Amino acid sequence: MELGQIGNTEDGVYCLALSPEENEAHALVQKYMEEAGMSVHMDKAGNLVGRKEGTDPNASVVMIGSHLDTVYGGGMFDGRLGVIGGIEAVQVMTEQGIEAKHPIEVLAYRDEEATRFVGSYSGAGHLTGGYDKGIMTHADKDGKTVIECLKECGIDPEHVDEAGLPKGYAKAHLELHIEQGAVLESKNLAVGVVTGICCQIRGEVTINGVASHAGTTPMNLRKDPLAAASEVMLAIESEAKNYQGAVATVGKIEALPGGVNVVPGCVKFSIDMRNQKAALRDEMYEKIKEQAETICKKRNVTIDFNVLMKDAEGKPCAEHIQDKIAKACIDSGLPEFRMPSGAGHDSSTFADFCPMGMIFIRSKDGISHNKVEYSTAEDCAAGTEVLYRTMIELASEEE
Repeated sequence: MELGQIGNTEDGVYCLALSPEENEAHALVQKYMEEAGMSVHMDKAGNLVGRKEGTDPNASVVMIGSHLDTVYGGGMFDGRLGVIGGIEAVQVMTEQGIEAKHPIEVLAYRDEEATRFVGSYSGAGHLTGGYDKGIMTHADKDGKTVIECLKECGIDPEHVDEAGLPKGYAKAHLELHIEQGAVLESKNLAVGVVTGICCQIRGEVTINGVASHAGTTPMNLRKDPLAAASEVMLAIESEAKNYQGAVATVGKIEALPGGVNVVPGCVKFSIDMRNQKAALRDEMYEKIKEQAETICKKRNVTIDFNVLMKDAEGKPCAEHIQDKIAKACIDSGLPEFRMPSGAGHDSSTFADFCPMGMIFIRSKDGISHNKVEYSTAEDCAAGTEVLYRTMIELASEEE
């Protein structure tokens, strides 16, 4: 897989958002789009857009999109499958001489992973207005801000809002994606129809204590934020287990000043909490916050929760799109199986903008965000066929 070699290392794929590697990936995908007969441009937010014109160029657009960026040490299927699958679907349509009323656009969005900047620049969000403008001043672990990285990628940060699309622009948004879990594999199924996307809270927790000498500060006199953070993290894990379908993760931690002979003075760590229902997610968050404050008070340190992203509610896939995907499964000789998504996706930003739907394919051993992330060629082909059939039906019908 040519695309999968960009940023590939022994530890996994490093194709971070707004990086030279992501730019290289976009350039390669642009070539694929052009070879499939699409006109291609980069919008003001840096998203790559390939368009196949419809017989009515003024008709609303069937959009197919996903992302090319990865987490640190990620895999080569997450996001990329959806973009390559969309290009393949258009390629087949062109080769078979099929014309449809509605234009079709295949998009590669910038920064879906929200890993590099602890929050997402979200190229998809710039199209629908669903992004946090405060992200522009966020910096990565090397101190580079989103604004600086945009400029390095040839994107003018002063004009990114001009990428916004008018209401009614899109007839529908489709996304093909690996499941990133083990449900389909456990049921021996290649493809699933997604019913909706979970709602998340993502933020940063800061615990402040007093940096002191590791050899001369007795244990009972320490104000150690790292010890407090360890206890808070266990509370996060324990509380999440009390909620059906909930997950909570601490994936990034920094202890400062970072000397081996210094009791830390400050600890910062990420927190990511998800549930299908916002009310239960919020209840879990408040309980975790209350427990964390109690732990820190007892240890004589202070704690601050900074919410960087909060979904108002889970994002349901449109019923009629689900039905079309289900029909495409049956027409492809596959069983119909509907399932929710525990992961966030670019499609969630379109839920309030236009009808959206998602197609999952099986992930080997349920593993993702890992160098061993894998889906078979047969499953990728099955998902792409379902995407193709759904795309053709949507693009061919009247408004």
